[in-house]
Amino acid sequence: MIFIIGIVTMLVSLGVSYTLKSKFKKYAQIPLASGMSGAEVADRMLKDNGIYDVKIMSVEGQLTDHYNPANKTVNLSHDVYHGRNAAAVAVSAHECGHAVQHAKAYSMLSLRSALVPIQNVSAGILNTIMMVLIFGGMFLGNSIAYDWILLIVIGCNLVLTLFALVTLPVEFDASNRALVWIDQRGVVNAREHEMAKDALKWAALTYVVVAIGSLAQLLYYLSIFLGRRGE
Repeated sequence: MIFIIGIVTMLVSLGVSYTLKSKFKKYAQIPLASGMSGAEVADRMLKDNGIYDVKIMSVEGQLTDHYNPANKTVNLSHDVYHGRNAAAVAVSAHECGHAVQHAKAYSMLSLRSALVPIQNVSAGILNTIMMVLIFGGMFLGNSIAYDWILLIVIGCNLVLTLFALVTLPVEFDASNRALVWIDQRGVVNAREHEMAKDALKWAALTYVVVAIGSLAQLLYYLSIFLGRRGE
């Protein structure tokens, strides 16, 4: 069952990722009427929100854009940093939306940041347990040890699911901040706004897929444990 969940999640994720890349490629071909680049949008949005201690950087890769609260940097991929189209503007403003969240101490972002180290440890524990089960699971049988391992797996999956669910409002809020700002600032016209909104929607769906997959895995392992308790 867990393999089916994994395969379905992977297929849906690949579908969303393919559509996302297609949307960005399509919108990247349409020049922005205002002529602003992603870097210029980021600089203006940060300053409009009174943020002067965040550095805007160009990084390698495609769709590698992110905001790093640890060193206060908005990291934009080359195409977004130099791009002058709705897709570049949408991503740039979205990442600056995270910087605004950080500056304003947005509660969900603070919670997500606090969960990062716990999430990393939980993922590491899960990887180790999966290896143990693959190579030595047959020797556990119906032992008490197996129940304890299940509880640990459930606990780790609970952390991963919580992290994935907390990520959703953080991402949606950043997109909302971005769309409101680019409209108010006149960075985009009505047609470009719809393209930016569509691009951010598909980007957000990648996080939705992860959250659903994490929740499905958690419920799967929980059902196994409860089933064993009922034996």
